[in-house]
Parts: sequence; C-alpha cells; structure tokens
Amino acid sequence: MRQNNNKIVVWDPLVRLFHWTLVIACITAYLTQEEEYDLHLQTGYLIIGLICFRIIWGFIGSTHARFGDFVYRPGTVIDYLKESRNSQAKRYLGHNPAGGVMVVLMLLTLLTITLSGVALDAAENRAGPLAGSQLFLYTDMINMIHNLSTHIATAMVVLHILGVIFSAKAHNENLVLAMITGKKRDQQI
Repeated sequence: MRQNNNKIVVWDPLVRLFHWTLVIACITAYLTQEEEYDLHLQTGYLIIGLICFRIIWGFIGSTHARFGDFVYRPGTVIDYLKESRNSQAKRYLGHNPAGGVMVVLMLLTLLTITLSGVALDAAENRAGPLAGSQLFLYTDMINMIHNLSTHIATAMVVLHILGVIFSAKAHNENLVLAMITGKKRDQQI
C-alpha cells in the first residue's frame, strides 16, 4: 500500500495549547518543589485551572477532544493492548484505547496532586483557600498523598512517552508533530 499524504486536523488549537502548557507547568512544578515554593504553588493553581478546562472541553470540545471519542470499555482496552503486543493494533485517528486510559488517569492523578497541594499549603502554612480549616491535623497524611501521587504521575509520564514512541513506530507517524500542528494522516498506510 502506498502512503496517503492527506492530512486532516485532529487536535484543535485548545487541546494543543492545553497539552503543551500542561507539560511546561508540570515540569516547572516538579523542578520548583524544593527551592521556589511560591512558583511551585502558583504553577499548581495553573494546573488546576488547566485540568478544569480539559474536563469541560472533554464534554463540549471538538470531536477528538471529547471523552466519548476516546474513553473505551475495559474489554476494548485489553483487546487493544493484546493486539499491540502482536503488532496488530488498529490505528485510531484520535487517542487509541490505551491513550484514552492514560488521559483519564493522568487528569485524575494531577487533580490529586494539585488538590493535595492546596490542602498541604493550608496544613503546613495556614495559607490558601483552605487556610481556615483544621487540615493541620492531617499534615502527614496529606503530605504522603501529595508525594505518592507525584511519584505515580512521574511513572505515568514515562509510560506516556513510551506509548507515544511505540504507537508512532507501529503506525509510522510523528505523534509529537501531530500534537504541535494538530494534523494527522487521514488514512492508514
């Protein structure tokens, strides 16, 4: 079969802006957790805003931005993973079933990190929107949740990157470029 060079827009500008802003924000939050507390905290609030936007956009956004386009039943995800292992997985124009799981889990994990960060700021510093609460009674537990979810997210980022590399090679397409331009090949090769 010859390659079809026709490209169509898959990722709308807001999805792409969300994705790359989130990447920069997560790297910033990770790198500033020890030395630049104010920047770390502000970046966390930015991430909360980004997640809220993405959840809303998951219901009202463009076709491939909607959860209904890439959240699949568990059986479909398992079948996709089995087919991937045998290099027989079908190509999806939007997120494949494994990528859909990663999107949902990453959003939930980042929400856990950021909300526990807000709670931790209240518990340790009596600051932020929860400053008047008695969260200081739970400082150790909140800190554990914040740190554990950060480690989980770090592992998920590695899995995400490996998944992108695997899928790009399996279907002969540059997925990073697609998340920059928004365009993907409109048919299989």
